[in-house]
Amino acid sequence: MKKIAALLALSSILACQSEKKGGQTADSTNTEATVTTDTLTFKYDSLKVYSKLDTTKATIVYPVFSSDKINSSIQAAALKTDSPDDPKYKNYSELATGFIKGFDDYKKDNKGDQQTWFKEVRIKVLQQRKAYLGLRYDFIDYAGGAHPNYAIVFHNYNTLSNKSVTIDSLIKPGSLPVLTATAEKIFRKNEKLTPKQSLADNYFFEKNTFSLPRNFTITDQGLKFLYNPYEIKPYAAGTTELLVPFEQIKEILKPNPVLPALK
Repeated sequence: MKKIAALLALSSILACQSEKKGGQTADSTNTEATVTTDTLTFKYDSLKVYSKLDTTKATIVYPVFSSDKINSSIQAAALKTDSPDDPKYKNYSELATGFIKGFDDYKKDNKGDQQTWFKEVRIKVLQQRKAYLGLRYDFIDYAGGAHPNYAIVFHNYNTLSNKSVTIDSLIKPGSLPVLTATAEKIFRKNEKLTPKQSLADNYFFEKNTFSLPRNFTITDQGLKFLYNPYEIKPYAAGTTELLVPFEQIKEILKPNPVLPALK
């Protein structure tokens, strides 16, 4: 599978944003966007950093909870990279200012280039349920080239154990092939493919064999997986979602407090 650049399709979320030009970071304290749920209370906060050279900017919008452990986990997921060569940042501010520094350094050596860059990271709380916190990260940036890069990344968090939720923690040992086979049937139906039709012509699956992405969220109906652009289809095809209903995989699910009550 092709590696995804860490970046997003914009989602609409509440945010209070204060801005300051000249490359300065501006944090906002949002008291109006406080949201109360059955479990945890949070608010959305944001920062923007502008280049001194043009309108290039980096924007980050993120939820803030009363728990430092939860906030640290949310931030760590936003800063995570897949490549050892990618810059390592300690916080949202470093991420934003690092992007702007990259543009400023490029611009100084390429004064004739009129392209304006941008970077956006928007983190949205999708769902809270018992011990479960589901988040969606929308990443998008443009740093030259034919088009922006974007990706949607889900983060599943167990608020009791303070750990990320993995597929292995939700299904019985050795049952991944069952989950994959069930998901492939749904995928083929969604894509209007026959059970035996080759995946070679229109998809990027490794060895032309169906596989699930690591990217998933837990809905009330089932496990929703998401493939980002370039992962299994061209950029123009956008993202591909795949919902596997709990009803079809209930025999392989482990008891887990992050899952909704199942019949």
